[in-house]
Amino acid sequence: MKVHPPDRFNLAAYVLGKARILGEKPALEILQTDTSEVWTYHALGLAVRQFAAGLQRLGYTSGDRILLQLGNTAQFPIAYLGAIAADLVPVPLSTMLTPPEIANIRTELSPVAMITDDGRGATLKVADIAALDPIAWDDIPLGDPNRPAYIIYTSGTSGTPRAAVHAHRALWARRAMWDGWYDLKSSDRLMHAGAFNWTYTLGTGLMDPWTIGATALIPKDGTKAADLAKMMARHSATIFAASPGIYRRVLRADVPQLPQLRHGVCAGETLSQGLQQAWQVASKTKVHQAFGMSECSTFISGSPARGSTGIGWPQNGRQIALIADGKPSSEGQIAVHRDDLGLMLGYYGAAKETQSRYCGNWFLTGDLGRQNADGSIQYLGRADDMMNAGGYRVSPIEVETALSTHPKIQDIAACALQVGPDLSLIAAFYVSADLLQDNELIEFCKFRLADYKVPRIWIKVDALPRGANNKLLRRKLRQDWETRHGQT
Repeated sequence: MKVHPPDRFNLAAYVLGKARILGEKPALEILQTDTSEVWTYHALGLAVRQFAAGLQRLGYTSGDRILLQLGNTAQFPIAYLGAIAADLVPVPLSTMLTPPEIANIRTELSPVAMITDDGRGATLKVADIAALDPIAWDDIPLGDPNRPAYIIYTSGTSGTPRAAVHAHRALWARRAMWDGWYDLKSSDRLMHAGAFNWTYTLGTGLMDPWTIGATALIPKDGTKAADLAKMMARHSATIFAASPGIYRRVLRADVPQLPQLRHGVCAGETLSQGLQQAWQVASKTKVHQAFGMSECSTFISGSPARGSTGIGWPQNGRQIALIADGKPSSEGQIAVHRDDLGLMLGYYGAAKETQSRYCGNWFLTGDLGRQNADGSIQYLGRADDMMNAGGYRVSPIEVETALSTHPKIQDIAACALQVGPDLSLIAAFYVSADLLQDNELIEFCKFRLADYKVPRIWIKVDALPRGANNKLLRRKLRQDWETRHGQT
């Protein structure tokens, strides 16, 4: 494979490159409990080109930004790829965003239109952009692969949502995942349990399968986690992709025989060893995790070929380092070189914040890692989540990994709590059907953690706070507890 994309490139044309030859092969199946809505490669390619033609007839200019607020229907990828095929810049948004949040985005990006499927708050409905005559394949505009292709909103470093601008070349970088994470083949039927606006779903669930000529299986909005395993069996899924939280909920139901499933993949948060083992027992398959971020998709991963030590290995062609004291080290902040094809162009209208994320030529992710002897990367948690115990730095991931194997603990989070002006202690917040005794938990840790890593505070909770992408919000746990106990 070529290391760099062609000098003239269009993400949508590349994703749909197989559509002209695969014809009636299923490209997308929107799954319901007993039925599915099937889109062939021919139908998908035609719909995208018709959508692109409709946008062009509205007179928009190359590079104009268009907001997309659509659910898990076929209209989402059609609008997304149609906009890119027209050389516009789509901005996928969650359907859960409120009108004030949308207003802030409008102010920041000055979009020419907002497209929804029901017309609420929209400039245009999907139905408004119909074109009988599709744009021809050869008329999809090609250009510099470094020009903007799409924008994804992320939390940024300050907690304020930031618009991460991605180039057309980002799609080319994703090819490293085909072997380095999924072992993706054109014969696969990859099922992803996530919202289309999430980069994990857009990339892993749709763009990658279509680029290689596989079939994407997406459960319809509102599908219960308990039904996902049944859908995998009924629709012959060969790869399952989800966040660890979804795996956890699927396991609460009976997992049927899955003879077609080759393996699972996960991203979005760290996969505990206990959850890995539970999935392997229930499904008879392994699950391989990956590390990434909205600013750079996923770039470190385990795979069927290499296994899943730590969070995995840097994928071939990706430029990754661990930075400590301003230079590469065996332990430090996970960083991506500015020349990596998958790295964003920058935060829209926030040049200073973009530059603040760099140390020289290295984009700092805010996550800590340690390189193992085999070259794999061990995830140590967010830099601002690191705990201090008697002068020792302790990763919450290490504590959570040990406690996740306790047979009565369903979910676990560790963080340092400020219990006095000059004193912080490691605390464990756990979800369990039973109130567990502190001495029992301490005894459980005795042969799993060094004494200074063992939590001194144990708190049973009904559920752990998680973000929109199911990431554990340790900071909220800490802040809520310290507010209640007058330590803020």
